[in-house]
Amino acid sequence: MRFDEAYSGNVFILSKPHFETADAVLYGMPMDWTVSFRPGSRFGPARIREASLGLEEYSPYADKHLEEVNYFDAGDIPLPFGNPQRSLDLIEEYITTLLDAGKFPLGMGGEHLVSWPIFKALNKKYDDFAIIHIDAHADLREQYEGEPLSHSTPIRKACGLIGAENVYSFGIRSGMREEFQFAKESGMHMYKFDVAEPLRKVLPTLAGRNVYVTIDIDVLDPAHAPGTGTAEAGGITSKELLEAIQLISESDVKVIGADLVEVAPIYDPSEQTPIAASKFLREILLGWVNKK
Repeated sequence: MRFDEAYSGNVFILSKPHFETADAVLYGMPMDWTVSFRPGSRFGPARIREASLGLEEYSPYADKHLEEVNYFDAGDIPLPFGNPQRSLDLIEEYITTLLDAGKFPLGMGGEHLVSWPIFKALNKKYDDFAIIHIDAHADLREQYEGEPLSHSTPIRKACGLIGAENVYSFGIRSGMREEFQFAKESGMHMYKFDVAEPLRKVLPTLAGRNVYVTIDIDVLDPAHAPGTGTAEAGGITSKELLEAIQLISESDVKVIGADLVEVAPIYDPSEQTPIAASKFLREILLGWVNKK
């Protein structure tokens, strides 16, 4: 896998110029081939980068400046339009390369199915890790209208890969009855409706463990993030998601990577969704990279 240091597109604010010396690599996964409602999340990574240029480099939440974090924006993975399996294979290969190079992978989606090959790559490197999943949707279906490659299936696939007892879902407020039944019977940990309060209680039980965090922007109420493919009323605020990110920063878990998915900017002419997403990514970079 070749990482082009001459990437000519917009980059996330204060991205460093060299892959080799970076601690973290920010990358895009512009795929929305399997969405069940509104497409457009393949344009999310580019718009998040553009929105980041309006951020302050200093965070009063973390009391840190982006100059203190060495990260490289590698651009988007070139994915074949309309070919889910080949796209997923390429993502898995890409993440494997990052992990082999000792980089912290921080991905931008794209639909939520893009997290599945990341889980697979992590499973090859780590004998034991947990997943923190922050989302409006359970994503526990085995298939959607007969298709197992769907953005409604990645967490069910993760349960089969690493064991349901190692999967922790927060903010869930939508799904089939069977998905919620699976959550009860499988041993996974599902916390409905809220994120920060249950996360505060769970994090001490994960102390010392390797943890991957996947965030679907639709965990936010559509009032805070209308630019997403499957918006769900009744969500959390941007303030609560920032609190959750800070809780993870202050915890004793070892974050081994993260992604933020399902930003679909076409549905948000106000641009508040990519603006919020860029701020969340700033806090993740400041709080989770090189976390002790």
